[in-house]
Amino acid sequence: MDIFKIFEGLHKSENAPAGKISWIIAGLGNPGLQYENTRHNAGFMAIELLAEKHGVDFNKLKFKSQICDITVGQTRVLLLKPTTYMNRSGEAICDAMNFYKIKPEHTLILCDEIYADPGNIRIRQKGSHGGHNGLKSIFELTGSENFPRIKIGIGKKPPGYDLADWVLSKFTPPETDSLKPALENAAAAAELIADGKIAQAMNQYSK
Repeated sequence: MDIFKIFEGLHKSENAPAGKISWIIAGLGNPGLQYENTRHNAGFMAIELLAEKHGVDFNKLKFKSQICDITVGQTRVLLLKPTTYMNRSGEAICDAMNFYKIKPEHTLILCDEIYADPGNIRIRQKGSHGGHNGLKSIFELTGSENFPRIKIGIGKKPPGYDLADWVLSKFTPPETDSLKPALENAAAAAELIADGKIAQAMNQYSK
């Protein structure tokens, strides 16, 4: 019997998330290399940063998504990146919610916001989809708008720009510099919300 393997297994089990998953944090975006670093993928960027902060990566496929899980305080949280493309995000999120029996109030959505500048985030406890196709898909399939959300500013569409072209365009270097702290704030706010501190998250990070 290899005693070192026994201790290694004990070490892994101590660090692994324990208990039942009681929150879902979903970052919205489009899968594929062609969509990396585009404005519509701000939700992906934020949740990837959150996963990196906890030393995990999206190495599992389930619920039509790339997934992993973390522990925030005493709460076990599923991190989810749908692979369904933005306008079908609800399919992935509904599958995960149904499997774990998670209510909308415990399903946090990270997504892009065209009405806020890069560098700003807006936190809402619930509300309409505001024309965002990812949120629209989620609300239509669940029949609820009671999803907390962190909306990451990507900049308002310039005059004469097609909206689809704008959200699928890449950030400029100065915008990328402004975006980095916003993504860090979104990840920190997500942890607070999953820990039951949405009021603190709103007061501290929402602009």
